[in-house]
Amino acid sequence: MKKFIQHISILLLVITSISFLAFNIYEPEQPKMVVKEVVTKTKKPSLKVPVAYFPKEKTHKVNHKLDSLLKRIHKRHDFHGAILVAKNKKIIYENQIGYADFRKKIPITKVSEFQLASVSKQFTAAAIMLLKERNQIQLTDTVNHYFPNFPYQDITITNLLNHTSGLPKYFWIAEHEWKSENPPTNTDLINVLPASKAQRFFKPGRNFDYSNTGYFVLAAIVEKVSGSSFNTFLKKNFFEPLGMQHTYVYSYQNDSVRKNQLIGYRLYRGWRHLKIGNTVNDAIVGDKNVYSTAEDLYKWTYGLNSTQLLSKESLDLMYTQGKTIYGRKVPYGFGFRMEKFDDNKIYHYGKWNGFSTALTNYLEDDLVVIVLEHTSYNAMRSLNKKIKKIVSQHLKV
Repeated sequence: MKKFIQHISILLLVITSISFLAFNIYEPEQPKMVVKEVVTKTKKPSLKVPVAYFPKEKTHKVNHKLDSLLKRIHKRHDFHGAILVAKNKKIIYENQIGYADFRKKIPITKVSEFQLASVSKQFTAAAIMLLKERNQIQLTDTVNHYFPNFPYQDITITNLLNHTSGLPKYFWIAEHEWKSENPPTNTDLINVLPASKAQRFFKPGRNFDYSNTGYFVLAAIVEKVSGSSFNTFLKKNFFEPLGMQHTYVYSYQNDSVRKNQLIGYRLYRGWRHLKIGNTVNDAIVGDKNVYSTAEDLYKWTYGLNSTQLLSKESLDLMYTQGKTIYGRKVPYGFGFRMEKFDDNKIYHYGKWNGFSTALTNYLEDDLVVIVLEHTSYNAMRSLNKKIKKIVSQHLKV
């Protein structure tokens, strides 16, 4: 009996050992925890913006005339800049003249980057329209919806876009009420406004008054809603998809100066070019401070007009004159100026710290004229007329 119990014990021990061994051998392998960096690709694919040129045999005469014009304004009016003209979505003329740096005698090139001044406003308006298409904002929203302490009540995003807000000039606020040595950013100035003594000019919607303040507030809204800097938002949604490699938003003392970034000049005593220094207003973006080249602006205009960036509905709103609450038309859409009696011409001029800029879009003619300059040239409207006249008379297409 004793031996029988021993045999049973040995048998049980063997069975237990085999079971344990079998469990370890045949247990399904548990998945291992692998820590892996997940890279989310949110970058938009490149859009179709071909940089195409007219055949030289068709543009020989118009190029000769425009070259003569460029040399003449350079000599007589101290023009140092770039001109690009496109017709039927092809470039007719692209040229530069003068110096980027007068001390070092460095010439302006195709990749010289100009401060666009108020031509920057169209990018701000487009950013707002993109957020609207994504249902992140409504044009009827008031500024207080995003900034509850904003002291000027009942101003809508539409009021900001078409300059019917009546807001005071932020230049005065920055120059008289900003106490820090460093210039304020958009967020800084938004926070200063509640304590400002500046009064608005009129109640929202009653009149048209061109307002840089409105566009700095719009850029602040873009940053608040998107959770990213204004430059990052524009770069991700517009500049990179369009291949605008030389376009960016620059905020003084917050961003580094780029390799091809130009400085503005003024002519002193008819011969000497003096650099124009920065001011307390130069860290504010949205109303200005986009830098670009003529060719990048061509890509921008092409992409916008082809509704690759925004819907036709959004573009139509941008290209339509605004109205006051009394029904009077104002000579401004969203980010673009327009003539009261000429819906064909959509344009914007800019002037800031020595830079003079113009982007003119003749819709019915499918003609785009881009002029960028950095030595305080002051005859932009006249120059645009001369360029259009030359193209009309000497380009046979």
